[in-house]
Amino acid sequence: MRGQRTHRRYLVRRWAVIGTMLVITGVVSVVFFTPVFGANTVDVLGTTELTADEVRAAAAIEPGTPLARLDTDEVARRVRQLPRVGSVDVRRSFPASVEVIITERTPVVFVQRDDGAHLLDAAGVDYSTLRAAPPGLPRLDAGGDQAARAATSVLASIPAQLTKQVTAVSANTATDIRLTLADSRVVKWGDAENAPRKAAVLAALLTQKGKTFDVAAPDFPTIS
Repeated sequence: MRGQRTHRRYLVRRWAVIGTMLVITGVVSVVFFTPVFGANTVDVLGTTELTADEVRAAAAIEPGTPLARLDTDEVARRVRQLPRVGSVDVRRSFPASVEVIITERTPVVFVQRDDGAHLLDAAGVDYSTLRAAPPGLPRLDAGGDQAARAATSVLASIPAQLTKQVTAVSANTATDIRLTLADSRVVKWGDAENAPRKAAVLAALLTQKGKTFDVAAPDFPTIS
């Protein structure tokens, strides 16, 4: 009798293990190899100029792709190919959708060329061309890509109150950045270093009379 009970318990445990393995196998199969937990919808968030359909087309997610097998890094890489996309975050949203969260590039200056106004973001990336520049956007004249990146980084780091006064930026080199204000006063900014310090010094200088304000060396500013 004891042997029979022992054998019965052995069989119960064995079938329990087999049953558990079958359940696990079934779950894995459903999750990884069927469209039950597949990408049936793609939700796009954060767009302004781009349309959701443009982002979906760039993402190129095959409908029904199992979420567990979806390569979110590869999807993000494809979406970043859109010039207006600054950053992108791709997330699985179970049971059956994908979220693509976009941060679009924001222009800080424009460069006027024969084919129109080229918009540059804070990193100096030329990402869009318009017939006319948006109102209030400063014009940039730069001596090269390095100088352009230095100039755009300055505009991205100074206070908004000062940025609103800037109508034009010149940068013959990355160390010779100049800002022209709405009242035609000129600021010799120098390089892109110490932008917060320079902005604070400039705010005090602009309360005084003068046409040219030199904050390239913020500890020794001059007015002329």
